[in-house]
Amino acid sequence: MRDPVDADSDTLLPTRQSLLTRLRDWQDEAGWREFFDTYWRLIYKVACQAGLSDIQAQEVVQNTFVYLARKMPKFHYDRTRGSYKSWLRVVTRSRIQVYFRSEQRQRQFIRDPSPSDEDDASNFIESFPDPASDQLDEIWQREWEDNLITVAFQRLRSKVSSQQLLIFRLGTLSDTPASQVAKKLRVSVPQIYLARHRVGKLFQAELKRLRAELE
Repeated sequence: MRDPVDADSDTLLPTRQSLLTRLRDWQDEAGWREFFDTYWRLIYKVACQAGLSDIQAQEVVQNTFVYLARKMPKFHYDRTRGSYKSWLRVVTRSRIQVYFRSEQRQRQFIRDPSPSDEDDASNFIESFPDPASDQLDEIWQREWEDNLITVAFQRLRSKVSSQQLLIFRLGTLSDTPASQVAKKLRVSVPQIYLARHRVGKLFQAELKRLRAELE
């Protein structure tokens, strides 16, 4: 099987070129922190949706970033084809596949498998979504969108007050009526609408920027 980093290294768009270039330097802690903060939840949630437990999904996250840390120093790509989003999906999917295979080998090794044991091991793998299937691609797309919203919301923390952010979250993302938000936060209803409008514009601008960068 071709290495996903090498296989897709010629199929990326110029979305996050500057950050990807920074990731070639292991000493760039800020670059790696930004990369991790942006994507760990996405990888974790996709791994969980693929059937892994909380601890197993955390291992996949760790394995994915360790794998990328090893590969990025020699990573090159052609910016004219493909998508950054697809590349990261391929890398994540490959790490999930590797984890499933590792789990299967461990179960077989520990139990000196008889034919029935081998059937159990196969059933263990077959009970989860195929990491190479369209189902996992659908999971990736859904979680990608959720992750964009989460990252956009987090980046607003440095741009607006915590109260305005809470107003936006309660009044927009949770559809709580303005009157209830005003009562809960002890502010006027006009303040609720003003905060929603201001933060909403910033939120949509951040989402647009993230989509332009990451997709």
